[in-house]
Parts: sequence; structure tokens; C-alpha cells
Amino acid sequence: MRTKIVAGNWKMNKTPAEARVLIAGIRSILDGTNCPVEVVVCPPLVDLTVAAEALKGSFIGLGAQNMHAAASGAYTGEVSAQMLVETGVKYVILGHSERRALFGETDAQVNAKTKAALAAGLVPIVCVGETLEERESNRTDAVVTAQVMGSLADLGADLARCVVAYEPVWAIGTGRTATPGQAQEVHALIRRMLAKMSTGQVANTVRIQYGGSMKPDNAAELMAQPDIDGGLIGGASLKAESFADIVKAAC
Repeated sequence: MRTKIVAGNWKMNKTPAEARVLIAGIRSILDGTNCPVEVVVCPPLVDLTVAAEALKGSFIGLGAQNMHAAASGAYTGEVSAQMLVETGVKYVILGHSERRALFGETDAQVNAKTKAALAAGLVPIVCVGETLEERESNRTDAVVTAQVMGSLADLGADLARCVVAYEPVWAIGTGRTATPGQAQEVHALIRRMLAKMSTGQVANTVRIQYGGSMKPDNAAELMAQPDIDGGLIGGASLKAESFADIVKAAC
């Protein structure tokens, strides 16, 4: 059985001081919980050192929201995989729809970052998903298939070390959520694609999260679907109670 994974993407929210308070709140609820769920928080870059300290002694892992594919160099404002590792980071979100839409990231760039993350020992959380226009024009399967094949190309056995996050762009921060059936349909498609890219055994190992307005009141139903292995949580991860409730729904 795949261990569910719930990751909080804080996006550009919380100062270092606020990050310390939020992590303390999450820990006050979840520490000591006997729940076989992998839990991750992904604060902004400037919060990572404070967050690593605040998470010491906890089962909660630390993630970053982005990284550069290069090991070093003249890339002002960027951060490398090794820099993240030495900060205490274990996971990194790659190819988020906001990175793709606002900063023009391509599948090839996401693929390069994924390979660099794996080489550094990080767990990449690779995001894919269609826009509302693409869904309404019946292009969901084609768009998601192309993103999966491009972003996760040529990984070999390392594909099993990746997490995939399906996030329908039309459901991110909008309050709209894919129905459990809609989400399961795309998750099943992604798993079939992973099997074609590797083997059925590898595909059955990869965790596929749902991201798109997952909240405490819909989390359990979404994660009860056979191919939904957790959630990549946005807004609901910014409050300790709601994030902890989603984690508990995955138990």
C-alpha cells in the first residue's frame, strides 16, 4: 500500500516569525498522533531555516517551493538543490501551475529540475494540471499526458522516488474543487501514463496527490479514491487547525 502524503504549500505567505507560530500550532495538534501519513510543510525560502529549527523532533518534513536545475552559477535570486539539502529540506515542489503560468516554466525545465532534485536526494513533488479552458475544450487528457511525459521524462528507476501532484488549475484558490470522480479519473490516467513510461510496479509505487481547493470537509472523500494518495494543500495549509484536519482525514 502507498503511504499517503499531505503537503502544505504556503506560497508567498508567512514571515519567519509567523512561520514559527504556524509550525508550533500544527505540532501542538499532530505531535504524538499515531497516523501513518507523510506530512510536509513548504514555506517560502526565507522561512526555511526557522522552519527547520521549529520542526526538530517532529515527524513533519520540510519542503521548498522551487529550485534551479544548476548546481551553482550566475543565477541571481535562485537556489540550488544542495543549498536546500543543507538547510534541512527533504522535499521540493516543482512545476507548480503558478510557476508555469506566471514565470513561463516549461516541461523541459521542470524535467531538468526534477533530475537535479533526485540527484541531490530530494523528493520532487511534480505538479501537472489543466486550465479551465483546456478542460472545457475536452483537452484534459492530452494536456496532462503531455505534462507527465515531459516533466518526468528519462528518469528510469528514479521515477519511483517522485511524487506527482494533479492540480486542476481551475480549482486552485477558486473554491471550486474537482469532484472525487473527476479527480480519480485524471489520477488513474496519470498512473497509466507512469506505467507506460516505466513499469506497472513502479507506477503503483508513485504517490499522486490532489491539489485544488482541498479542505477539511472534502479531503476524506477525495483521498478515499483508489488513485488519490494525499493532497497538495494551498490556502487550508495556512491555518494549523484546517491543515491538521486534512492530515487526520488521510489517516
